[in-house]
Amino acid sequence: MTTSSALPSDVQPAKELRFGRIPILNVSPVVGCGRFPAKAVPGEDLVIGATVFREGHDLVGATAVLYDAAGVEVQRHRMHPVGQGLDRWEGQLRPEAVGSFSFAVEGWADLYGTWHHNAEVKIDAGVDVELMLAEGAALFDAAADGRPEEDARILRETAGTMRDTAQNPGVRLEAAGRSELTQVLDREPIRDLVTSSDRFPINVERERAGRGAWYEFFPRSEGASFDPATQSWTSGTFRTAAHSLDRVAAMGFDVIYLPPIHPIGTTHRKGPNNTLVAGEHDPGSPWAIGAPEGGHDAIHPDLGTFEDFDYFVDAAGRRGLDVAIDLALQASPDHPWVKEHPEWFTTRIDGTIAYAENPPKKYQDIYPLNFDNDYEGLSREILRIVRMWISHGVKIFRVDNPHTKPLRFWEWLIATVNEEDPDVVFLAEAFTRPPMMHALGMAGFQQSYTYFTWRNTRAEIEEYFHEISRKTAAFFRPNFFVNTPDILTEFLQYGGPPAFKIRAVLASTASPLWGMYAGFELYEHVARPGAEEYLDNEKFEFKQRDFALAEAQDRSLAPYITRLNQIRRAHPSLGDLQNLTVHSSTDEATVVYSKHKQERLSDPRSKDTLIIVVNTDPHSARECTVTLDLDALHLDPEDFNEDGTFWVDDLISGQSWRWGQYNYVRLDAHYEPAHILSVRRAK
Repeated sequence: MTTSSALPSDVQPAKELRFGRIPILNVSPVVGCGRFPAKAVPGEDLVIGATVFREGHDLVGATAVLYDAAGVEVQRHRMHPVGQGLDRWEGQLRPEAVGSFSFAVEGWADLYGTWHHNAEVKIDAGVDVELMLAEGAALFDAAADGRPEEDARILRETAGTMRDTAQNPGVRLEAAGRSELTQVLDREPIRDLVTSSDRFPINVERERAGRGAWYEFFPRSEGASFDPATQSWTSGTFRTAAHSLDRVAAMGFDVIYLPPIHPIGTTHRKGPNNTLVAGEHDPGSPWAIGAPEGGHDAIHPDLGTFEDFDYFVDAAGRRGLDVAIDLALQASPDHPWVKEHPEWFTTRIDGTIAYAENPPKKYQDIYPLNFDNDYEGLSREILRIVRMWISHGVKIFRVDNPHTKPLRFWEWLIATVNEEDPDVVFLAEAFTRPPMMHALGMAGFQQSYTYFTWRNTRAEIEEYFHEISRKTAAFFRPNFFVNTPDILTEFLQYGGPPAFKIRAVLASTASPLWGMYAGFELYEHVARPGAEEYLDNEKFEFKQRDFALAEAQDRSLAPYITRLNQIRRAHPSLGDLQNLTVHSSTDEATVVYSKHKQERLSDPRSKDTLIIVVNTDPHSARECTVTLDLDALHLDPEDFNEDGTFWVDDLISGQSWRWGQYNYVRLDAHYEPAHILSVRRAK
């Protein structure tokens, strides 16, 4: 701790003091007691919190300060008290560039606030009136020194008014509370006994690490053709898949994610619908990686060559799409590693290599890796593979089942890769216990799959939104995928088209990161009996879809998805995670939340505020009264109409309404299950 109030030189404490002159406790966001950095992306507002107080009754203030990697101050913002009598303060910092930063909280004696409070009490009671005004005059005169000319003028004029005995004391005191003065003191408070907390790390990564819309397709299905005569398929290639990029980009996605693109083993290859026997022409699961043609550093011959892959990456880049590939650290029995490095696997007592199991599921076509037999050798090989794909333009890796590998390995790998190339992003596909999911974020994963897929009721959704935005945002970035090849929830199986709209609205507006797997826009919902997986799952076979025909026949959600992504790009409030506020409704199925952001720090009027109202019941219409926390909307007096209402514009329907604190809402799931309301600001 540092403080401007030092002990006398002849007083030696028995041990180092933990409290500064102004106590500062419970600073946030602090991850792992400061051992890990909090996460951010450029332009993101980080909520900084601390408990700041002092002895006695004098008032205190708090300031959040941002420092660059060299320790130079780059930003400071005044914090404000939250709650009643809790001494808790919150403020925001907005790092504007990629890099390593740190922050601290300064606590200080609020000389103006203390004087003004005491002056109001005493002058109202007729006690020490002239003395209080004289003390105020001295305070403002002293504060004027060293200030910008205009600010100094306002302070000195106020001091003169304090001394003007020709005026009523009440009038003189009012001058010390006028907005012109308080704005000066908000910019630069009158501080004493300034004390700083320790500094805590922040890692600011490129935008795609924390913002983006993902789309997943199997390149082998994009352009695949079926020959009825031979009952066989011809695989799509990277060249044919490149033709689908226009469709993906037109919907407004930022990332095209490809499941594993490597050679697929034939031993224990799975057939359609995960059957244990594959036919001659069944392509197998892409996650059963490795064949005589190669392993993780090779491309499936049916998809093309590295030249074809480079063409695909370039084509995606020209459409504004990042390419993400799967990093699935496992092997088929035919992977070259099995013969060359059997120590990288687990050998059972009967001499066989253990295949993957997640009872009752069995994956006989996949061998998991064992890091404990040759940790260094296996780590070096995986780093080599990642570097190779980076050399081919891959900047994003979706990592399959990272929770089955050591955390220390991920911490090392991600740190090593990001030191060489800070633009590389790792997404954790980890559906497991919260401590492991959170620890993966601390270890370096920039984002993660989540439990969102299974949060469907209002209570579940509200609780989860609060968790991901207020409790874990410093180290856990949630990517809200609405479906995956492995996950087709009952909500989508039985909810009809409204269920698809509901999930898309929630995912795309609640988190800066969201994603979907191809077929979602076609309302694909038929599951394999007894499973949360698609019938005729694309993991085990080719899939032909006619997206253009579905859209022409108005059987596609693509226009709706496109509109959601347009709204995301147009409204910066949707690009932050910590700015979500849950509001209340009288209906158990209607979720209400808002997002707010001041677009430009220099312009308090540049506010973007959205209110999202969603009927989570896909089978009916719901009516309710929505009650808004108006403070969370950051409305200015000029935003209100004469009757105390304000205008909201529905970004989906195009309609506009006057809203206030209490609002009647009716949402028919079969017509439109959601409002995305933009708060209209006065010009």
